[in-house]
Amino acid sequence: MDIDALLKSTGAVLEGHFRLASGRHSGTYIEKFRIMENPEATAALCGLIADHFRDAGATAVVGPAMGGVILAYETAKQLGRLPDGRQVRDVFAEKDGEGLLIFDRGFAFTSGQPVLVVDDVLTTGGSVRQVLSLVESTGATIVGVGMLIDRTNGSVDFGVPFYACHVMEVESFAPDDCPLCRQGLPLVET
Repeated sequence: MDIDALLKSTGAVLEGHFRLASGRHSGTYIEKFRIMENPEATAALCGLIADHFRDAGATAVVGPAMGGVILAYETAKQLGRLPDGRQVRDVFAEKDGEGLLIFDRGFAFTSGQPVLVVDDVLTTGGSVRQVLSLVESTGATIVGVGMLIDRTNGSVDFGVPFYACHVMEVESFAPDDCPLCRQGLPLVET
């Protein structure tokens, strides 16, 4: 699969001056919702994640809200049924009133339950680390992390098996060290 062509065809790669969710600045932004508004593109990429982790034994797939809801659903769907006939579950973590990720809506795990964590675009890994910590606090076991796009070129290590459908090296800058700011380019909030 030509993922560069898929990203281009969906309009997901934007050029300019962006403030990322991490607070860092970048000249390139991946608008993940251009991918996820396209069911075929989403299914294709989640299929790659599911295929990579198919033998890991996950009984649930977890993603952080908002984009992770879609990805967890589609990845769990593509993982299919467990040997006992149950469908792999999809679960999502959402922010509480203080901005911390929580499991709400009755989502629960059993001790040792194998869980796959998925997310959309990796920049610093902050949201994934929050989900990993949240899942581990339930006693469940993380079998891996799957991402649509790793924009760090493999520089973030979660301490568990990791797979990204597409790896890109995209520079990002601390706000006080941003060459785009020094050039006076208008900053777009993402």
